[in-house]
Amino acid sequence: MIKLIKILFILKFGVFLLFFQILNASEKIKIGLLIPMTGSNKEIGQSIIKAVSLAVKDIDDDSIEIYPKDTASRPNQALKSAFELKQMGIKVVIGPVFYESLTYLDEMKDLTFLSLTNKTLDLPKNVISAGINSTSQFNTIKKFLEKNNIEKTIFLTPIQEYEFEIKKGMKDSKIKIFKEYDYNTDPTKLTKQIEEITKYKIRKQNLEDEITRIKNSNEPNKEKKIKRLEKRYTIGNLNFDAVVIADFDESLKSVTTSLLYTDVKPKNKHFITLNQWFDESLLNETDIQPIYYPSINKENFNDYKIKYFNTFNEDPSHLSLLSYDLLGLVYYLSLGSDLSNLNKLFKKQNSFKGKIGIFDIKNNKINHRLNFYKIDEKELIKIF
Repeated sequence: MIKLIKILFILKFGVFLLFFQILNASEKIKIGLLIPMTGSNKEIGQSIIKAVSLAVKDIDDDSIEIYPKDTASRPNQALKSAFELKQMGIKVVIGPVFYESLTYLDEMKDLTFLSLTNKTLDLPKNVISAGINSTSQFNTIKKFLEKNNIEKTIFLTPIQEYEFEIKKGMKDSKIKIFKEYDYNTDPTKLTKQIEEITKYKIRKQNLEDEITRIKNSNEPNKEKKIKRLEKRYTIGNLNFDAVVIADFDESLKSVTTSLLYTDVKPKNKHFITLNQWFDESLLNETDIQPIYYPSINKENFNDYKIKYFNTFNEDPSHLSLLSYDLLGLVYYLSLGSDLSNLNKLFKKQNSFKGKIGIFDIKNNKINHRLNFYKIDEKELIKIF
């Protein structure tokens, strides 16, 4: 069989767009791409196109055809492009990238969309969220807690747009919750909230009372005891073993700083957070180490980054790795099945191993089996 790979570079709106098709005489596997090719997120779209081209090359099947269309990160443009894909006879689409672009896609009932969003609430029935959702992350955290017999875990959730996604993930994972708190991310309010959660003022008063008691006592070596106590900030046990902080970036660091201020330290209580995409800035935050989080497989991610860089001489976006895997997933499901029945395939229990890890498919949902890592003494360490 003669394989023909056609790569087209089209200049549109001043941007070079990479398109590709793999053609042969057999029946085609037509897959649409709904991605931002113009606008402020066009670099993400470019990275996804390149990632999909890598996946096509690795699969090495002449029957795959890819049809990219622009969403411009706007719901109305996403609908227009989806209609164009439908007119071309396409049944399955990778994308859109962003939740906001899904707004009108329930009008395209004949198409199945594998969106890269990790949001799972209020999705159109023909959209399957393929991002690393909160349920996948809490499933992994739950595994760690159970393996280590950690019974009392408190959960800190920011009052933010994604708050309800976090709570849904907790519920769906059936993770054991000792206590749950919502917090305001405003730094002027955050510390006071953490003080209340950790009973800081009571524990601080306990210390002051104990120092006063010893000063007024006839205990031997009381000066040494007082000096030792004066190096502390509080006295009194905390009634939890671990804290899960559902936050990211500087907001995460604000919470951990407040915990340290209230004398809650990661050497005594497990600090756990959500997927940080291997945020290297955390390596230098030694005061909050060890800190734990679920994530994709680091070794696979590094292999992918090297392959991508060697091919395109640039680093990939995180979302491009997901699109690489989704093409493999669609191809896997297409073997022996009609893509027009893809929605039915997603209702059955199924699994697929990709670069990110293992996809678990059931009831029109994708969950990811993630790895679990800790950062300690400036090193990233894989737990499982």
